[in-house]
Amino acid sequence: MNLAKFARRGYVSSATPLEAAPAFSKALGGKVNVFIKRDDLLPGTSGGNKTRKLDFSMADAIEKGADTIITCGAVQSNHCRLTLAWAVKEGMDCHLILEERVKGSYKPEGSGNNFLFNILGVKSTTVVSGGSDMMGEMEKL
Repeated sequence: MNLAKFARRGYVSSATPLEAAPAFSKALGGKVNVFIKRDDLLPGTSGGNKTRKLDFSMADAIEKGADTIITCGAVQSNHCRLTLAWAVKEGMDCHLILEERVKGSYKPEGSGNNFLFNILGVKSTTVVSGGSDMMGEMEKL
């Protein structure tokens, strides 16, 4: 697929480095050299590979005139954290639907991501039970 034809926001400006993992290679018998792609070095509240996807999806939303982003994920979703961070950077509102996949696991004060959701200015956070129709929940919002 030729990605050049798709709009991007420029969140990912260069390739992230590969680092050798000699101890891991040795643990595998030394017959393979293992390398780790350092996407954790990408920008945006500890970027990770989700920043690569958001580089395209946020560009698409902006191109279509969106002023609000709604997304979903598990209660500890890094995708939600990153989507919110990029929405804030772009001056957009962001609403999150969080799925509590393990009953009783959602603790608003016990989560680093929730702390960041609040600092970054999430417009709303809705927590639904595990197995919920997440697309339906987003459409309802």
